[in-house]
Amino acid sequence: MNTVLPLLSSLISFVFAFFVFNRYRTRKGTHLLLWGIGTLFYGIGGFCEFYYGAFGWDPLIFRLWYLFGAILVAAWLGQGTVYLLAKPGWAKALMIILLLGSLFAVYKVFTAELDPTLMAASGHTGSELSGRAIVTDGVRVLTPFFNLYGTLTLVGGAAYSAYIFWRKRILLHRAVGNILIAVGAMLPAFGGFFSRLQIPGALYLGEFLGIILLFLGFLRATIGMSEPVSVPAPAN
Repeated sequence: MNTVLPLLSSLISFVFAFFVFNRYRTRKGTHLLLWGIGTLFYGIGGFCEFYYGAFGWDPLIFRLWYLFGAILVAAWLGQGTVYLLAKPGWAKALMIILLLGSLFAVYKVFTAELDPTLMAASGHTGSELSGRAIVTDGVRVLTPFFNLYGTLTLVGGAAYSAYIFWRKRILLHRAVGNILIAVGAMLPAFGGFFSRLQIPGALYLGEFLGIILLFLGFLRATIGMSEPVSVPAPAN
């Protein structure tokens, strides 16, 4: 499970990214571009987890996983939702902050000192990747800030959109899609929580189910439900 699930999550993420970038190509919209980048980050994180499960420790793979999978993915997906719902001025200002923060995270992660012997200290007996391998101060503290921003914007934005569509009783397929997106965005966090309770594979299962629901939610929200065909009444 610690190799198959991350691999499946990665493959689904890259397919998802193809769909998002293809929609961006035809429809434009900065939110689509950012969602596409976010799904690529999700796929990179999943691939790194697969690599670790299949081949073991590698410093580069670990750094890539921590940067894209643990720090950036949620924030970039959430920023896409910000561009969709917020005023342009706010969206651009937050984008500048996210870019600067992301560059700072790149620097901190790739200059951090690593100790692979601390992987087992996470309670997973080394079966899952853990940020505890980073021993340089000031790196792991970045993760909650990025993830909190990403969770609030992605989950909050999807829940808000679902509520608006449901209350107005219009485009209900988008309400369903946004509910799926909100739930899917929360599942990796739940997986991480149960993983910290020493439940093996919880993180990877949460990520796998999460990307499936995110993908299904995107498809449901962007592909309209077929409208019933009106058949004229026969003339008397």
